[in-house]
Amino acid sequence: MPDPTFVHSAFSSIAKRYVTANHVLSLGADVMWRERAIKMIAEWQPSNLLDIATGTGDLALAIKKALPEVEVLGTDFCRPMLDVAVKRGLTEVLEADAMNLPLPDASFDAATVAFGLRNMADYEKALCEFRRILRPGGHLLVLDFSMPEGMLAAPYRFYLHRILPRIAGMLTGNSGAYDYLGESIEQFPRGEEFCKLLTHCGYSAPTAVPLLCGIASIYTAQK
Repeated sequence: MPDPTFVHSAFSSIAKRYVTANHVLSLGADVMWRERAIKMIAEWQPSNLLDIATGTGDLALAIKKALPEVEVLGTDFCRPMLDVAVKRGLTEVLEADAMNLPLPDASFDAATVAFGLRNMADYEKALCEFRRILRPGGHLLVLDFSMPEGMLAAPYRFYLHRILPRIAGMLTGNSGAYDYLGESIEQFPRGEEFCKLLTHCGYSAPTAVPLLCGIASIYTAQK
């Protein structure tokens, strides 16, 4: 499991260049993935939403723009990332550990976490905490990287471990943060395995939607 101290240090060091690096390294696909997620969220018609591990606010800001009627609170344990989110226009933020949120039980209609759960020290504990703050019938959406299967697996693995860290190092000045990225993606449960984890944590109706041949996936479930 990821080391919280290392994760905090790594993301603090790349906060100011994080947005640009993500767009470049994904060739802009991350924007399309968030758009797909927002279409799912819109179907739930939540009145409020908690964006966990909001980072620099990419998903939270996109939700606010597309669904202005939804109250969005972004939370992250890394203050430098939140500072960037605030500068970009995310007004409601909370600095907090995702596995110990200082929020009441059953207080949100929906919760989202994009490219953040993979960085947490205990996936199961985090998912149970997200479920705690959801109202009965509330929805969870997890967007994260996954490993493609078949012919794409080998070339993608080469890109992930050999090419991506070098490009990221030039963009952010910290290639080590992106060495860790490849390792975390390899270890993160995906597809049916992740759906089983959601069920184990008390969620119902888990779904998995692969994106771009499985390079990323959207998972949803309900409390």
